[in-house]
Amino acid sequence: MIYTVIIAGGKGERFWPFSTKEKPKQLLHVYSDHSMLQDTIERVVDLVPLKQTLIVTGEGIKSQILEHIPFLKEENILAEPFGKNTCLAVAFAATHLLKSDPNATMVVLSADHFIQPKERLLELLRCGATIAERDDVLITIGINPTRPETAYGYIEQGEIYDTFDGISTFVVKQFKEKPSRPLAQQYYVGRSHLWNSGMFIWTAKSFLKAVSQCRPQMYAQLMEYQTRIGTPEETDARLKLFEEAESISVDVAILEAAANVLVIKGDLIWDDIGSWLALERINAKDKDNNVTIGETLLHDSYEITAVNAGEGIIATLGISDLVIVKTDRVVLVAHKTKVAEIKSLLARLKEDEKFEQYL
Repeated sequence: MIYTVIIAGGKGERFWPFSTKEKPKQLLHVYSDHSMLQDTIERVVDLVPLKQTLIVTGEGIKSQILEHIPFLKEENILAEPFGKNTCLAVAFAATHLLKSDPNATMVVLSADHFIQPKERLLELLRCGATIAERDDVLITIGINPTRPETAYGYIEQGEIYDTFDGISTFVVKQFKEKPSRPLAQQYYVGRSHLWNSGMFIWTAKSFLKAVSQCRPQMYAQLMEYQTRIGTPEETDARLKLFEEAESISVDVAILEAAANVLVIKGDLIWDDIGSWLALERINAKDKDNNVTIGETLLHDSYEITAVNAGEGIIATLGISDLVIVKTDRVVLVAHKTKVAEIKSLLARLKEDEKFEQYL
């Protein structure tokens, strides 16, 4: 049986002040009438029904998600006591699935991606699930680059592994870290490198087998925890697991180390909605290259991203290359070249108790 595992943790700090501790990015309406989490579920519901959807998220927003997705059962939310990176998040879900369904196949998605068209995504996922269920392989979806991007990791594709329903899977030659600008340009022109999208397909059994080989200590910790699932000791055992397990990404811990990793080339419109600048890539611009959301009036202003999520209006005159975000309590004005450093601003806010209420 196929299950969707949605990774919906993280604080979404790069989307401050729209995203806060009380209401993180994945619960917000960033690019549509639905939240990013709702869009992620809706995107694959024709392949995987809601009852077979697991959401891995922080304990602090579990109740909000239950209100947010009213037909989702509480047992479908796997709450982390605190974040410990993506390897443990995915392995945590795999451990639960394997306990209840030894034949579980996992489609792992992030809650903060923009993906179109939905129909093509489902075709790619069906292909991946078929191969993952047949063979002991770990499959990732790589995206054809549309620009030389330095903010993403890359996948170098090797020879063809298989073709199913006209969709080819390739052996992964190598995972590459986020490149320099010249190297990103080289990847873009060379056409043998794909963006690492963070979408994965594998069986729970194959993934945990890879964990046992690549991260044996984490595997032992997971198996100890698995014996406590469904018992009165489960909560304490979960806390122990997250306190003791290594904090490492699934890419570095497993995919870069395993020998049975494949990639499907995803001919999709895809974006990781990681910062305010992502809105420029997925929203229409006006004649002055401005992107606006909410009540705004921009005059003699160019290359502006203005998001009004509060009362009133954002009005600008004679400015350029800025990100302006307004909520009911906070206004952020940042030069586009500095938006990537927003966490340093939040660090300053955390230093002063009077500003903590705005985080």
